[in-house]
Amino acid sequence: MRLAVIDCGTNTFNLLIIDVENGTNFKSVYKNRISVKLGEGAINQGFISPLAFQRALEAIRAFKFLIKEHFTEKVLAFATSAIRDASNGNELVKKVKDEFDISLTVIDGEREADLIFLGVKEAVKLNETISLIMDIGGGSTELILANNKKVYWKGSFRIGAARLLDKFLPSNPIADTEINNIHAYIEEQLAAFFEIINLYPPVELIGSSGAFDSLIEMINGELNGEPLLDEKTSYEINLDHYNQISEMVRSSTFEGRKRIKGLIPIRFDMIVISCLMVDLILNRAKLNKLRVSIYSLKEGALIDFIASHPSKHM
Repeated sequence: MRLAVIDCGTNTFNLLIIDVENGTNFKSVYKNRISVKLGEGAINQGFISPLAFQRALEAIRAFKFLIKEHFTEKVLAFATSAIRDASNGNELVKKVKDEFDISLTVIDGEREADLIFLGVKEAVKLNETISLIMDIGGGSTELILANNKKVYWKGSFRIGAARLLDKFLPSNPIADTEINNIHAYIEEQLAAFFEIINLYPPVELIGSSGAFDSLIEMINGELNGEPLLDEKTSYEINLDHYNQISEMVRSSTFEGRKRIKGLIPIRFDMIVISCLMVDLILNRAKLNKLRVSIYSLKEGALIDFIASHPSKHM
């Protein structure tokens, strides 16, 4: 069976098409992403601007064409922070259904964390020690404490990179005082999380989603690190390399970031915020190991669907 999943994130809409093999295994057939920036200009005002609304529809139009071109039998579509928090989010969901016959399921932060965990667990070998899984989105950030047996705690926080960028509008390059202000705000928002890690202390950070993919690509481009490969689903990042890249990103101007090898255009503006968040988490949780999962929400959604519909894939 051929399945497609559309992940309508705050910054990027992602499409993944897979073939289900042997009942539960799946093989990637096609993937694409379109920069939509749903939160641009209005994310902290609680609505999707007309331009962003139109970009969303155009992205779905393009995905609909690609889904038909690949003879896909079933489409799963999910919307996260920007759409669930927007006063006109339901209007966008209705428009997508009416124009493209795609049912967009708006999921809450807890469900988002569940699907992220399913994707990460499939991609990364977990063990008996507790890992902290972090997914930095545009509108929200999900944090999950888990090992290979269970999830100890999970939370979704409205501190995505686009939301923070819109709130603080940092200088170019970002100033030290602004870094301190952003860190203080994140600390305040994550107070509950920092209490929880005293009960369930993690030994490593596992990052998923685009910001962490960009770290791998920048380390590869600037420091001759390991490249992203289609057949590989997890990576370990040398922390010295991470710190070098983070410093490079934080000290750069927007124009300077265009010259960082491996950094793609859709990350030029928000990668600074993402690095600030990773810096803070590594420091506050006293972590000295960083891994990256290539799988995230969309793979988790596919795994969940296949597991709950086994008879259709035999």
